[in-house]
Amino acid sequence: MAAALGALALPGWALPQKGTHAVLLGTKGGPSPIPERAAPSTALVIDGRLHLVDCGNGVAHQLAKAGIALPLLNQVYITHNHSDHVIDVATLLVLAWAAGLATPVAVHGPPPIAEIVKNGLGVSAYDMAARMREEGRPPLEKLITVRERDTGGLVYRDDSVTVRSALVDHYTVRPAFAYRFDTADRSIVISGDTTYSEALAELARDADVLIHEALYEPFLDRISTANAPTLRDHLRKSHTTTEQIGQLAAKANVGKVVLTHLVPAVGVTDEEWIVGVQKYYRGEIVVGRDLMVI
Repeated sequence: MAAALGALALPGWALPQKGTHAVLLGTKGGPSPIPERAAPSTALVIDGRLHLVDCGNGVAHQLAKAGIALPLLNQVYITHNHSDHVIDVATLLVLAWAAGLATPVAVHGPPPIAEIVKNGLGVSAYDMAARMREEGRPPLEKLITVRERDTGGLVYRDDSVTVRSALVDHYTVRPAFAYRFDTADRSIVISGDTTYSEALAELARDADVLIHEALYEPFLDRISTANAPTLRDHLRKSHTTTEQIGQLAAKANVGKVVLTHLVPAVGVTDEEWIVGVQKYYRGEIVVGRDLMVI
């Protein structure tokens, strides 16, 4: 099956005020910046409210590219505390506030996310004091709630969405979470970083869309850095191969698979990404691109 490409959130894209729409803000795995793909983050616009999963470097800029106004930020969900998923969480909050954020935002995630947010806001303390003094802005800290958790279960619920999480296996980085969003029109699951996970398969059961991280296993043999043996071991124990994604998607009976957090981020064709998943899964497969609307 060929990849089914979603529309891109390009300038002029009208932000939907009703329904559930996912935007892949960044689809690269790992912390090192490259020009082809941004750091991992996924926006879910649910009835006009912004729910954001992970805050890799440049996430605010990617939201601007997608036409999603920062003050719409409502809930932030961190899957785990690797830098490529969390480094811009406080930066995003500060930039949203500078752009006019005036409504509460909750940050959900594993410990020590509260300390990470506090320390990150501290970096901007001088700037925030100046803007409160000169621009009359309210204190940002009063708008932010951080909710740490180390177990799966119900994370958030309002009239538009129910969000649940499951613990997944990201080697030594624990706890790590996957999240499921159930709305009136769709169910979307975001894997976070994980090896093959039975808990994720259960969380994703009968979901409309599974947005899953992906490792192209033949790439491991190409690694030639000084720490190659250690890096290969880390990647094998921390991530999910395309074949394993196919097995999990088939077991969970999901309607569509979207590959993101691609390792490697460049040098693999869509057909190469898809073929491993297709060995076990017969549904629609999408190779993610930055700013793709699902």
